[in-house]
Amino acid sequence: MQDLIAGGTDSSAVTIEWVISELLRNPEVLAKATEELDSVIGHGRLVTEQDIPNLPYLEAIVKETFRLHPVTPLLAPRLCREDASTGSYDIPAGTLVFVNVWAIGRDPAVWGHDAEEFRPERFVGSGVNVKGQDLELLPFGSGRRMCPGYILGLKMVQVTLANLLHAFAWRLPDGVAPEKLSMQEKFGLAVPRLVPLEAIAVPRLPAHLYAGR
Repeated sequence: MQDLIAGGTDSSAVTIEWVISELLRNPEVLAKATEELDSVIGHGRLVTEQDIPNLPYLEAIVKETFRLHPVTPLLAPRLCREDASTGSYDIPAGTLVFVNVWAIGRDPAVWGHDAEEFRPERFVGSGVNVKGQDLELLPFGSGRRMCPGYILGLKMVQVTLANLLHAFAWRLPDGVAPEKLSMQEKFGLAVPRLVPLEAIAVPRLPAHLYAGR
């Protein structure tokens, strides 16, 4: 259980840093997310897990981030135990197979000519989810060996992001234009930002909501 929570916390932090980065590069998306939160939640409270189904644009933002910035670019490898074929590929027994979810998420044949663009609208009303049933979006894997903590990880990202966007107005430091924000990745077992994000968060809700409980 401790490994489950620790792993989910680390990967969720990487994902949230990428979300904020993409929103600062795309201020129109950030403004639309803030408008949705103001409309649904108001200014008198923070966001709870029960609010998430009523925030479809925020859910779409999270999916779009998982598409472009999967925390793990390659799913856990699988060993082919017998000769197999898939599509036009023959896979001999004993072959170690990796699923490159990073490449799938940026494939123009799957996502269209704007596959490299951050556009959450592609998920609004699409029905595509991250439960492993839609093979074009597999941030947590699929089948019996998908991430056992995906529900916890997904909720952590959604609720944390919702409250960060609802409670704070975000902007880049003076002199940094959105289009100049570096989005370079550090490749490895995970794919965090190459350079940590620097951003300014200004409280936008009543002061008592920030008090510790």
